[in-house]
Amino acid sequence: MRLRDCHNFHDFRRLAQRRLPGPIFDYIDGAADDEVTYRRNTASFERCDLLPSVLRGVETVDMSVTVLGQKLAMPVYCSPTALQRLFHHDGERAVAAAAAKYGTMFGVSSLGTVSIEELRKAHDTPQVYQFYYHRDRGLNRAMMQRAKEAGVEVMMLTVDSITGGNRERDLRTGFSIPFRLTPGGMLQFAIRPMWGINYLTHERFKLPQLDQHVDMSGGAVSIGRYFTEMLDPSMNWDDVAEMVQLWNGQFCLKGIMTVADAKRAVQIGCAGIVLSNHGGRQLDGSRAAFDQLAEIVDAVGDRIDVIMDGGIQRGTHVLKALSLGAKAVGVGRLYLYPLAAAGQAGVERALGLMRAEIERGMKLMGCTAINQLSRENLRFR
Repeated sequence: MRLRDCHNFHDFRRLAQRRLPGPIFDYIDGAADDEVTYRRNTASFERCDLLPSVLRGVETVDMSVTVLGQKLAMPVYCSPTALQRLFHHDGERAVAAAAAKYGTMFGVSSLGTVSIEELRKAHDTPQVYQFYYHRDRGLNRAMMQRAKEAGVEVMMLTVDSITGGNRERDLRTGFSIPFRLTPGGMLQFAIRPMWGINYLTHERFKLPQLDQHVDMSGGAVSIGRYFTEMLDPSMNWDDVAEMVQLWNGQFCLKGIMTVADAKRAVQIGCAGIVLSNHGGRQLDGSRAAFDQLAEIVDAVGDRIDVIMDGGIQRGTHVLKALSLGAKAVGVGRLYLYPLAAAGQAGVERALGLMRAEIERGMKLMGCTAINQLSRENLRFR
């Protein structure tokens, strides 16, 4: 199987599974507990049907959107995800370059493996910086100031990760940074030697956003311990309101799932919210973001940009979310599998296929611009 044989999300997933050691593939692929929410995220789109209109003159299609003050050439952006250079040695460099090619936004995680400064200098497309709220309030302020000085346009605070989810696949393999592998996990690395060769022959793995705060030597914290030891479970709305004022720019909360929380985000001055259950990786049994989208848009959509992520695998999923009122959608695994399988070329192919699917879907729906999508285009079973 080669990159050119990949035509959809599942093809990229299969190719990544063939090329990655099991513990690293499971880190991307896995979710919390029984992974019910992970499966529900995509299944939620299946009870919603599109109603196409015909004879609308759709020779040209404009799929651009403006979200969080940023003009995007397509309504899909690359959500910030951690540890990308573990999946492919180019990591965030590949994702940022692919996003720039398609004129869309990309995110960099505080657990990212390439610095925000390097990526900001390399590409002028909109950049999101996603970070977690640490016990060390000085560290929080320093990270925000660093992002501001780097020229990051959008600050995105993840609010659904007060503690790490119970990701049992990682527990079984011993996945952590640095590796603390079980015998079965070590065997998986042995039968995928090319990953190890690439890992050892490229620059040292690091977390440049946190390298002064997280020891990456033999005593380094695992990813799970990072969440349980460094993050502040006492974070509340007053703390976030202070951060919004300090940032004084486009500030977005990722992990909102209720109308009450969406209204509170408006009250403290956020520019946007991302409806998200963290790809099913935190609270298993939680509701899918798509299922919450309509009621939250109805409550606050005229005052704040409502975005969603979770379960997006097709262009038609994007059209359904936009028809319900989302301003844009974020994707994670959709670009991580092709990143792992083929680096920048893989991400470019995935985004290119997604763009083609959205354009084809809009033409078949009889729409020439995103703002023509509405709930009149949808029926729920």
